Amino acid sequence: MSDKTKAKNPAFVIMKRELRSYFSGPIGYIVTGLFLIINGLLFFAAFFLQNRADLRNYFSMLPMMLSFFIPAITMRVFAEEKRVGSIETLMTLPVSEVQVVTGKYLAVFIEALIMIAPTIFYAITAEIFGSPDYGPIIGGFAGAIFICAAYTAIGLFSSSITKNQIIAFAVAMAVCLALTFMDSFLVFLPGGIVKLFSFISASIHFDAIAKGIVDTRDVLYFISLTALFIVCTVRIEQKNKR
Repeated sequence: MSDKTKAKNPAFVIMKRELRSYFSGPIGYIVTGLFLIINGLLFFAAFFLQNRADLRNYFSMLPMMLSFFIPAITMRVFAEEKRVGSIETLMTLPVSEVQVVTGKYLAVFIEALIMIAPTIFYAITAEIFGSPDYGPIIGGFAGAIFICAAYTAIGLFSSSITKNQIIAFAVAMAVCLALTFMDSFLVFLPGGIVKLFSFISASIHFDAIAKGIVDTRDVLYFISLTALFIVCTVRIEQKNKR
């Protein structure tokens, strides 16, 4: 796709507008700063206190951290526009619901990737002070991209069903946390349904990728979860437009 085509594509126009809006105010820098501070403390606590020059502690906590921080950056996307009424203006333009959702999704997904990008320096620190296994490190960051994609779609959907940002945040966080900690409750479930809930658990699929072994089932899980919530968001916007 050429630059001119991208410039004329409503989805890319909306994406650029969302990115400018996010980083023109303090919220983007505050959320990113808090994420990096908390994760930095966790990483260096393991590094100095446990004498472990690797990223296992960081990746083990990442799904839970993203369950809080991604809803924080997605909660405003539709909810705020619905609250102030600007979404109606946007929908009267020659733009489809698919293009609106795609543009907003790409913007927030990029914001999530920008948020976790500086944590690559943890790998550099581990290399300087130790001899880390790069298979799990590469797998961990690949898993981080997949889980960011899925949780961003969940957050976008949550923002589309309400005008209240707090409700949007709470719903997205609840769903993400449920997917993150579902594997913790498998021991209490009957053996017959453990397999089903194991497949639904985001942490199980993330952990598998983070070990450096990429299974197509894990990749398909995140792609399917992302697509499901994007489609649901499009349906919500189509229903609201009628």
